[in-house]
Amino acid sequence: MATLADSFLADLDELSDNEADVLEEENNDVANMEEDIDGDLADIETLNYDDLDSVSKLQKSQRYIDIMQKVEDALEKGSDISNQGLVLEDDPEYQLIVDCNGLSVDIENEIVIIHNFIRDKYRLKFPELESLVHHPIDYARVVKKIGNEMDLTLVDLEGLLPSAIIMVVSVTASTTSGKPLPEDVLQKTIDACDRALALDTAKKNVLDFVESRMGYIAPNLSTIVGSAVAAKLMGTAGGLSALAKMPACNVQLLGAKKKTLAGFSTATSQFRVGYIEQTEIFQTTPPALRSRACRLLASKATLAARIDSTRGDPLGNAGKTLKEEIHKKIEKWQEPPPAKQPKPLPVPDSEPKKKRGGRRLRKMKERYAITDMRKLANRMQFGVPEESSLGDGLGEGYGMLGQAGSGKLRVSIGQSKLAAKVAKKFKEKNYGSSGATSGLTSSLAFTPVQGIELTNPQAHAHQLGSGTQSTYFSETGTFSKIKRT
Repeated sequence: MATLADSFLADLDELSDNEADVLEEENNDVANMEEDIDGDLADIETLNYDDLDSVSKLQKSQRYIDIMQKVEDALEKGSDISNQGLVLEDDPEYQLIVDCNGLSVDIENEIVIIHNFIRDKYRLKFPELESLVHHPIDYARVVKKIGNEMDLTLVDLEGLLPSAIIMVVSVTASTTSGKPLPEDVLQKTIDACDRALALDTAKKNVLDFVESRMGYIAPNLSTIVGSAVAAKLMGTAGGLSALAKMPACNVQLLGAKKKTLAGFSTATSQFRVGYIEQTEIFQTTPPALRSRACRLLASKATLAARIDSTRGDPLGNAGKTLKEEIHKKIEKWQEPPPAKQPKPLPVPDSEPKKKRGGRRLRKMKERYAITDMRKLANRMQFGVPEESSLGDGLGEGYGMLGQAGSGKLRVSIGQSKLAAKVAKKFKEKNYGSSGATSGLTSSLAFTPVQGIELTNPQAHAHQLGSGTQSTYFSETGTFSKIKRT
């Protein structure tokens, strides 16, 4: 039988075996990672970043050359109206437009790659320039204009940048830590700038060609935003079908640039607005409503692009309808709010109000009227603490009850008007009030002294009410008590 020490040793052996397996797996993973890193380094080493042709290869591709040749021929020849009866997908001009849209996207990407190449080379000369000028084409123009000049006061940058940015660039260049570039590096940088500017010119030619055919390709979209903006939207999105699949919030940002304010105010700057700000509707809208108008234009342009992608309305009537809706909404936004109408007073009632009155109402008021005791309980004398049911201000307060001087809660109870009226009515009912006598009354009265005596019943009734004859007459006043001897 194994002892406790043997079991512990067996557990330790198992743990050591597991650790050996784990270490072997980790060594294998490290070896695989080293192989991957070596492979990546080999791929990076194959790329020569000093050679511009190894970085930018689009201009020498056959696809770029063929499409640009077709675009130049189409611009010289003009629009071919004979092909407008064909199906859109079968039209060779439409296929060329689709190829141009794809090529414009490739040109944008190529410009970004060349911009990175220029920035890496020119960083040694002016490292702060890339944070001041963000747009690739503007950066290439400024680099080509400055060259190896250290004193920027001798370089005229008018027309290339706004005056505020020019001032900031000049001030920054006077304190920069950069050094002049060697001649070979400077020449490669200038060649890269020329290539970026050539690609930008080719992109403009492609957009001009697409713009000239937008009335046939996308009539509804061109009606809303114009042919130039429609061509730019299609070129940036990568075609009409790609633009139709894009949400309106992304269409609004197509063509947006990162603006450099250089510390100036952001109050008048339009952020998150792309090519849509170039439309006529956007420019004629008041500045306070331009953000809403931009969202509205993006949504309607997306709907128009979806109609054009399916050839739903080749005549452009849907685009005209959408444009009218945009104009009506913007006009509705500009309308002043309705004036607040003065509230008229209610018409006075000429007829008397129908309030209940009379004896019944007076009786009800008397019955539910506040008593004198309650009036005293609701009052408080200034500077005198009131008494309460539990003492020390606890419980129900008595107010001015018992503060007349005696110190006791005494309230004189007087007969109310209602009780007096009830008593009077009761007397009149029993004895009459109009001089008529009851049928049970008699003019004969029995007295203990004289026996039978003629009396006046009304006089007896009056005496009964005063209480003087209560010992001789009954409650009805008709018979008196007879004393027996």
